[in-house]
Amino acid sequence: VRPAAFSGARRRNRGVGRRDRHAGERGGGRMTPDEIEAAGAALFEAEQTGRQIGLLTVAHPDIDMDDAYAVQAAFCERKRAAGAIVTGWKIGLTSKAMQQALQIDTPDSGILFDDMHFDTGATVPAGRFIQPRIEAEIAFVMKSDLSGDISRDDVLAATEYVAPSLEILDTRILRKDPDSGAPRRICDTISDNAANAGLVLGRERHPVDAFDLRWTGAIVARDGEVEETGLGAGVLNDPAMGIVWLVRRLAQYGQGISAGQVVLSGSFIRPIEAPSGCHVFADFGTFGSVDISFG
Repeated sequence: VRPAAFSGARRRNRGVGRRDRHAGERGGGRMTPDEIEAAGAALFEAEQTGRQIGLLTVAHPDIDMDDAYAVQAAFCERKRAAGAIVTGWKIGLTSKAMQQALQIDTPDSGILFDDMHFDTGATVPAGRFIQPRIEAEIAFVMKSDLSGDISRDDVLAATEYVAPSLEILDTRILRKDPDSGAPRRICDTISDNAANAGLVLGRERHPVDAFDLRWTGAIVARDGEVEETGLGAGVLNDPAMGIVWLVRRLAQYGQGISAGQVVLSGSFIRPIEAPSGCHVFADFGTFGSVDISFG
């Protein structure tokens, strides 16, 4: 069983969340269907209880990216079955530095749900997340569907607006194996819904061509101290290209992005730890700002 792509809110009655049955045989993966389902169930329980599970790359040393996306699909199907509604996508590992750290040459992706959205200026309730971190990104909100072998121009034409945003990362899987010291690897991250846990959109809304997104960036501070700075060009040289990559990946499963969905195009900063009691503020200059506190 290959990984599922998920339809958007406007396609809720057309099998949102089901694993794609038309993608053919699982190619090269080492996990059995039962193991995939068990891993998805364990991740869902970890999110509900706040108790992390062990590294899948330790439990299943031969896990590959097909397996990992299948685990992600099983995890997200349980969220959907519990009532969560798909609202979009996140793209991760878009910078060369992060790809080199994980010894990969491709981004990854995860699924956004309605229970992940926070208003700018809000406070995340204490205990909501396990080990939250923050990334700064440019969010795209789509006005029309995207599928197939698209181009950058197609992405721009399908975008209703862009906005400053923060992504909240979390880790339902341990960051490091306690016995061997082995760190999380790419297949752990993908399985864990690409470490996606929340998003915060700024109030500002801009036409996609109002700014040069390569030169749009942010100064990100935690409790008044600048932690990271970055530019949109750090995302595959152009944030819109992250969405091109995502749509082409989804096309392998006959899926795409739906009108009304939010797409987090990828972070241009390193993740910032967000411990309880902290406040994170991202200043995007004339593009806007966005902030979040943690209780």
